[in-house]
Amino acid sequence: MPSNPPLDITSLLERDATAIVDEAAGALERSHLPHYEEAGTEERRRRLQALFDVVLTSLRDRDLVPVHQYAESVAKERFAAGIGIAEVQTAFNVLEEVLWRRVVVAVEPDQLADAIGLVATVLGAGKDSLARTYVALATERRVPSLDLTALFRGGT
Repeated sequence: MPSNPPLDITSLLERDATAIVDEAAGALERSHLPHYEEAGTEERRRRLQALFDVVLTSLRDRDLVPVHQYAESVAKERFAAGIGIAEVQTAFNVLEEVLWRRVVVAVEPDQLADAIGLVATVLGAGKDSLARTYVALATERRVPSLDLTALFRGGT
């Protein structure tokens, strides 16, 4: 029984790059996130394309440094602009969902776990860098703690 050729996830994703970014941009638009709506369609698409490109670089080179650096840079830029982490993380999430759907349809079952693992690892590393950078920036500014005392008072 012939075995499948080695997994080349980057070629698969590069082949469908325009459709992937378009689908992710549509999903991001449907999220109705204030800052992304203000940015406009072309800027949303440009940002998703940049994220997609760095994900491909990390996948192709099997190197997480590019996605770490990109996520850190985006976090600093968006934090300085007053954009919450949830909005930025949504962009990572919509791209990840689109990539997973593409991979599940296109990859042979015996290579699916590796393919999903690669995509999840790269985007997970990016989201981790994004979150750690946001937290570091927020703690430098000494963001006040939330007053949660009302949650712990007696009564129902």
